[in-house]
Amino acid sequence: MTAIHRFHPTVLREYDIRGVIGKTLGPDDARAIGQGFGTIVVRAGGTRVAIGYDGRLSSPELEQACVEGLMSTGLEVVRIGLGPTPMLYFTVRHLELDAGVMITGSHNPPDYNGFKMMLGKGPVYGEQIQEIGRLVHGGDLETGVGSSRQLDVSEDYISRLAGDYDGTRDLTIVWDAGNGAVGHILRRLTDKLPGKHILLFEEVDGTFPNHHPDPTVPENLEDLIHAVAANKADIGIGFDGDGDRIGAVDAQGGIVWGDQLLAIYAADVLKTHPGATIIADVKSSQTLYDDIAKNGGKPLMWKTGHSLLKAKMAETGSPLAGEMSGHIFFADKYYGFDDAPYCGVRLAGLVSRKGSLAELKSVLPPVFNTPEVRFQVDEERKFKAVEEIVARAKALAGDGIEVNDIDGVRVKTVDGWWLLRASNTQDVLVARAEAFSEAGLERLKGSIRDQLSQSGIAAPDGF
Repeated sequence: MTAIHRFHPTVLREYDIRGVIGKTLGPDDARAIGQGFGTIVVRAGGTRVAIGYDGRLSSPELEQACVEGLMSTGLEVVRIGLGPTPMLYFTVRHLELDAGVMITGSHNPPDYNGFKMMLGKGPVYGEQIQEIGRLVHGGDLETGVGSSRQLDVSEDYISRLAGDYDGTRDLTIVWDAGNGAVGHILRRLTDKLPGKHILLFEEVDGTFPNHHPDPTVPENLEDLIHAVAANKADIGIGFDGDGDRIGAVDAQGGIVWGDQLLAIYAADVLKTHPGATIIADVKSSQTLYDDIAKNGGKPLMWKTGHSLLKAKMAETGSPLAGEMSGHIFFADKYYGFDDAPYCGVRLAGLVSRKGSLAELKSVLPPVFNTPEVRFQVDEERKFKAVEEIVARAKALAGDGIEVNDIDGVRVKTVDGWWLLRASNTQDVLVARAEAFSEAGLERLKGSIRDQLSQSGIAAPDGF
């Protein structure tokens, strides 16, 4: 009889599977995930699945257990070893496999780890993740005699990345791997590119001894900014722990955020895809949407979440999508998944051909905005509070006020816009506001305070 395993209630998330090693996640969970996901793959007609892992200390043990679970369902498992998450995505596409599993804690603290999966060419999220839990909890699992083999795909992957470099002049570039999984391929990638390349923290180290690998946090970019200045570099490029999110700084040390990068990429992509739909998440700047439209594209605002954006891209045939968080997806010349090393190669080519990154960013008008502010609200309260705020906001719509409730509530006014949304992965609400003047920003923050107060929630610091 098949053993029944129960996951900790916090582990099966909206976009992926994630937990704290030794507390909510361990090898037994990894084996059960292999069994549950393997069952889904087999029942979909699949026979071959790839698996990879990031540089966290717990990743090799989780990979071994997950392989055992996958093989127990009768699958052939292709083990690609250590590398960034997009190398796993590449493997599934390049070898035309049926599915993929990546063991990664992404940008979370060192004691976290987790799983990202793909079935066919698409991401696994939402109900499919919950289905893994149901299959495992009920013992409704396929059984068979599978196999596994090791395969080094890194050279094929690196060659594919370097192949789309289209620069015309040599640059000096600083690359910060943050001791994450990108460090495993970064030296070999930059050796294939022209120009001068300075690598920071390329040694893969799951304790992240230099800084945390999350390029959305300004203090994590300080080493990169200093190295750009010291080397008189043209640009600096940073990565998160598993290499699916990019961060960038210009030659003056100015941070270029994910939505600004998307605007720069979009202006270029729209030259070869005139009139195309470009997708961004609800947290992105209005200046991005306006710039897409100015360049002849069709801006589409969509829900936050890398899996959701990938699915929307496939549905609409969009050549480019992205999030403020640095997940950027190229279907133009590439596969439509979030690959930060590939984005780095494309950015280097753009700066080489077009001029400085600061100049490329300067086409966007200056705005005053808050960072993405996350603050704790009880799990059972957060979604209900957003529903209440949506209803009140809609009652105010008209006369210069537009309300978008595709993901939380985003309210556009004459001053700019403000956003409140419930996180799908944590017991937090997310707030952000952007205006064309400091006074306007204060008014928008006041609107957020007022709406939270009416729902009995204290506003976060800074609002």
